[in-house]
Amino acid sequence: MIPGGPDGAEGLPFAWELRSVNGRGLDIRLRLPPGLDAVEPALREAAQARLKRGNVSATLTVKREDRAPRLVVDPSALAQALRLALDVADSIPGAPPPRAEALLALPGILRTETAEESPAQLESRRAAVQAGFLAALDGLLASRRAEGARLHAILTTLLDEIAALRAVAMAEAATQPEAQRARLAESLAALLGGERRVAEERLAQEVALLATKSDVREELDRLDAHLHAARALLASGEAVGRRLEFLTQEFVREANTLCSKSASIPLTRIGLDLKAAIERLREQAANVE
Repeated sequence: MIPGGPDGAEGLPFAWELRSVNGRGLDIRLRLPPGLDAVEPALREAAQARLKRGNVSATLTVKREDRAPRLVVDPSALAQALRLALDVADSIPGAPPPRAEALLALPGILRTETAEESPAQLESRRAAVQAGFLAALDGLLASRRAEGARLHAILTTLLDEIAALRAVAMAEAATQPEAQRARLAESLAALLGGERRVAEERLAQEVALLATKSDVREELDRLDAHLHAARALLASGEAVGRRLEFLTQEFVREANTLCSKSASIPLTRIGLDLKAAIERLREQAANVE
């Protein structure tokens, strides 16, 4: 609960509740009670100046204790009722004069009214509400910074995992040409019944062709560049959520190509592990402002 400010805002207990969830852009939703709609543009501008991303809802709850309705006498109706009561009493010999409680019980004598605020009180009320919103916004930002620190550690761990898998994939990819040569020679031997009817030069050409089709060094080099770019984004201290999400799409593309070009079961398994780690990275990147 954030108390009211000085002057006209005294006696106005109010509370701001701010919530923020993931979002592709910045969406601010303000819920204000009647009479305070005029401050919405200033509140929205303050939020847009400090926040870059997320679906933010801000709700203001006000307890208007100082504006409780009160009973007042309608002077015109009371004068008319008193005059009629006196006239009736004068026309009846020995009749007592009209009593006050009887007059007040007549319909229309009492009415309810709510105290109106002066322009100065209304302005003070609005200023207090705005100050409370800025304080709540500071609290939201502090919470998001703490969450960002935890998220930074998670993202760094995932990038390290992807880098380690890339290194293993690079080592495995280096063995593919020799493995393809051995498999091709074995297949030919099975087809030809153990006879060697293919020239060594022709065998080398076929192996070179297969190696070219299954060469994943370019994909792994690009993946390494993406890793460096992601680390640079995290180190920049800026709002990089959208750029990091776009970059994870490039991670996915390289991992998919790696799996499609793989010529060995171990390399395919590494590629699948890469895709799983990249998917976790993509999910966490959606939480970055």
